[in-house]
Amino acid sequence: MSLFERYLTLWVALCIVVGIALGYFFPAVFHAVGSAEIAHVNLPVAALVWLMIIPMLIKVDFAAIGKVREHWRGIGVTLFINWAIKPFSMAALGWLFIGYLFAPWLPADQIDSYIAGLILLAAAPCTAMVFVWSNLSDGEPDFTLTQVALNDSIMVFAFAPIVGLLLGLSAITVPWQTLLLSVGLYIVVPVALAQLLRASVLSRGGQPGLQRLLARLQPASLVALLATLVLLFGFQGEQIIDQPLIIALLAVPILIQVYFNSGLAYLLNRATGEAHCVAAPSALIGASNFFELAVAAAISLFGFSSGAALATVVGVLIEVPVMLSVVKIVNASKHWYEVGPAVTRRVEAAKKP
Repeated sequence: MSLFERYLTLWVALCIVVGIALGYFFPAVFHAVGSAEIAHVNLPVAALVWLMIIPMLIKVDFAAIGKVREHWRGIGVTLFINWAIKPFSMAALGWLFIGYLFAPWLPADQIDSYIAGLILLAAAPCTAMVFVWSNLSDGEPDFTLTQVALNDSIMVFAFAPIVGLLLGLSAITVPWQTLLLSVGLYIVVPVALAQLLRASVLSRGGQPGLQRLLARLQPASLVALLATLVLLFGFQGEQIIDQPLIIALLAVPILIQVYFNSGLAYLLNRATGEAHCVAAPSALIGASNFFELAVAAAISLFGFSSGAALATVVGVLIEVPVMLSVVKIVNASKHWYEVGPAVTRRVEAAKKP
């Protein structure tokens, strides 16, 4: 992890301050940016999101899906957490905390929007930073790559239906046209462009050429993320100043779902006898979120100044420190994990001729 990535939370915090200040002193500029949209999709944000996620998607080798049988236990656990548990557990936590327990301290007209933002945050598994988390936990790289490629393939088809279902259950009107456009704009097109660029670079320069390209693109990706946050908080500034507790309250269900889903994935892998080098990244992939997509979709669906947009940004704010704490937990518990009965039986069986 580079110095810049290691202190991403600090840069995010600075962007919040800068965004709020610029939004207060130059509101006309932010309103002009917010009005540059087609079919409720903001064009400046779309450009920034592409800069954010295309470098990350270039890393994904979809040919790795063929290795799924080598780690079927870990793959099965992670898919179960990512697609059957995480979006629904986040919706339940959103309804409990934001819709009920914290409702007296939140603006009534934004409560549904906050819940929608939390659902968007949890509906897409992370595709980029998990490579960092996996490396820090000595994770099996082939498993991580396979899982990310498989999740990205599923996300193309599952993101919109899951979000639509959960927003419908939340009694929020689902803008299907904008949602489907967001899926195409922020998933299908970037995935296609990234894979075409990846194939072109590999054919000319091989793996070294791909690494050089990624090294050049990575700073642009992070700068685009931070620029998006400045824009977003420029529109959220007044609301945050009026009610500074909002960010802390929104962080509560996000923190709970991260630790719940990572813990459940970790325990399920241990129960099935999966190796620790697979269980660790499985837990991390099961808990982390594709916050770049969530932010973009929230802005497209509900607007810059919506509670949904703010809720997704809170996920960005706490992503790095929370995931680093999960890395520390899975690393510290490695010995406990490996003395599990199912894990021990698999190790002993592997030693037999």
